[in-house]
Amino acid sequence: MIPILTGAAGVLIGPTFVGGPLDNPDLASHFAYLSGIFIGLGFLFLATVQGIERKGSAFRAAASLVVCGGIARLLAFGLAGIPTTPHRLGLVVELVVVPLIVLWQARVARRCAGEA
Repeated sequence: MIPILTGAAGVLIGPTFVGGPLDNPDLASHFAYLSGIFIGLGFLFLATVQGIERKGSAFRAAASLVVCGGIARLLAFGLAGIPTTPHRLGLVVELVVVPLIVLWQARVARRCAGEA
């Protein structure tokens, strides 16, 4: 639900959602586009919940997008400096929590395959 809610906030509120200016149409457009992708990613994750033991490929694909975003965020730390706490927490989710959930999903899939 986090990607869907934060993506919706990004679309509705624009860059001001993260403290950015709203008076830059190019920034607002790009921010809305990326927020829309985030919403779609959230729905992709939701589509894997029921029957997650059989939907490993879709789950890993969605998770890989999150990890790629985390790597990009980490690079931005080096280029632009350390952001506020919510963004640092996002990095932890993207590069630690999501990979751990992928490992959990694989474990669930193995257990279910062994029971079949």
